Amino acid sequence: MEWFGQLFSNGESVAHIVLLYSLVITIGVLLGKIKIGGISLGVTFVLFVGIFVGHLLHQGQIHYGFTTEPLSVLNFIQDFGLILFVYSIGLQVGPSFFTSLKGNGIKLNMAALAIILLNVVVMIALYYSCTDTSDPNSFPMMVGVLCGAVTNTPGLGAANAALEQINAAQPFAGGIPVIANGYACAYPLGVVGIIGAIILIKVFFKISLKKEEEDYYNKDGNNMAVKPHLMHLKVVNPSMEGKTILQVRDYLGRDFVCSRLLHKGHVILPNKETLLHIDDMLYVVCAEEDAEAIIAFIGDQVHVEWDTQDVPMASKKVLVTKNSVNGKTLASLHPSSMYGVNVTRIYRSGMELFASPHVTLQVGDRLTVVGPEDAVDRFSHKLGNQANRLDKPNLVTIFFGILCGIIFGSIPFDLGLSMPVKLGLAGGPLIIAILVGRFGFKLKLVAYTTNSASLMIRDIGLVLFLASVGIKAGGNFLETVMNGGLSFVLYGFIITIVPILIVGIIMRAKYKQNYFYIMGLIAGATTDPPALAYSTATANNDVPSIAYSTVYPLSMFLRIVSAQMLILVFCT
Repeated sequence: MEWFGQLFSNGESVAHIVLLYSLVITIGVLLGKIKIGGISLGVTFVLFVGIFVGHLLHQGQIHYGFTTEPLSVLNFIQDFGLILFVYSIGLQVGPSFFTSLKGNGIKLNMAALAIILLNVVVMIALYYSCTDTSDPNSFPMMVGVLCGAVTNTPGLGAANAALEQINAAQPFAGGIPVIANGYACAYPLGVVGIIGAIILIKVFFKISLKKEEEDYYNKDGNNMAVKPHLMHLKVVNPSMEGKTILQVRDYLGRDFVCSRLLHKGHVILPNKETLLHIDDMLYVVCAEEDAEAIIAFIGDQVHVEWDTQDVPMASKKVLVTKNSVNGKTLASLHPSSMYGVNVTRIYRSGMELFASPHVTLQVGDRLTVVGPEDAVDRFSHKLGNQANRLDKPNLVTIFFGILCGIIFGSIPFDLGLSMPVKLGLAGGPLIIAILVGRFGFKLKLVAYTTNSASLMIRDIGLVLFLASVGIKAGGNFLETVMNGGLSFVLYGFIITIVPILIVGIIMRAKYKQNYFYIMGLIAGATTDPPALAYSTATANNDVPSIAYSTVYPLSMFLRIVSAQMLILVFCT
């Protein structure tokens, strides 16, 4: 059985490294599914299992933090996992990153920014008032506590990468500070503190969830600028007699699609040159915010049985799967004039959008197309409509983006500090991924990835990173806990709860923000999935998810960059 013992004791064996990671990740994922009070730590439990296993290996004299051969392997796996993780996050948030900075999203993102800044301010205040500032390890450890307090693992990775960058130029005495220990100390109460703050705001303001739901649907509703509205209209305005649909659209200054027209008992598929006459019946699709103006100008709403029409019409969902269509506007495809069909709605990333002629199509979009069946089939062929093509991963986009991200992250920027600042292996790929996710179609890059594939890449990168950090940190974790670790728990809880309560109370008391939005805002600003799960389960609707998705892109970006910049500014 000597070979079996070698698997666990030979630290330089490839089989040992693979076995070690498989063991840590398997146990961590299984334990992460356990819920206490409806809350689970998810895959983050991999970090704690890694710390425990790393401690056992350290006791067995397999010191990954000090031997050179296995340490280089662990460092590679850690960095590669981090790159995969942040790049997949960037691709995920990229399409909505810039959109989230418009409209009502500005207010929510400013509130999220306030939470992030207050987290940093509270952390710095605790550093100067409660720690030994003469110890060069104190500030990095507090950054680790900050990342754990706001449950932001990418920030931990960015801070680690920044420490390695500094260490390469100015080596730390005693080695790079193991900030993952501070992260591990603060993380559990970070999860509890975020959800606890959400509950405290509800109790403090004596909020009724039923009343909040009524207020939301009465005042906020959905994004009327993009939500499609369907209606049947009868032409009664005399000034429309003999006018084309294009003329009416230009006069109103509002986009709408007329998918069917009933004229003297005959149904036709209209286009922009079709003439309108009094008593014509129209099937109109427009943005919800434009509906009242269109009704007021055209005529009365009526009910029409379109199924009894004399010309068979088909309405089908068509997928955009051809790369040649990626990045083109809907108008440039001429669906009405060239193919004899009308596009009324677009489904993208779980959202239903009005099919404006100016909308830019992306691979993965699902269009509602109306017209004669043979015409719909021709237009479907133009778009691709081959679902199996979406199942294939776009490896060129992924690895070309990572290539550009690493190069961009390696560019030194002179900010007047003692050494140039680099975005590193976390910041560089993140920024490039956001840009590829939003503008990749301009370079003919298909950023679309199925949700399952995106989650697989993200979670594999995350567990590899967490397992690596945990195994390396396990050797001195117990020593950290005995020498100030309990204070890290307290510091982390203060960093977590104080900024959330300040911003949450201001948003409710001064700006009268809906509680469901506040729940999603807090979860998104802390990039905390357990808090989002709690919020949606409590609200019993998707409103917290709307606020979460609005602030998540900017919050994730700022969490990663701020952790990195804190290290680069204060530790150089």
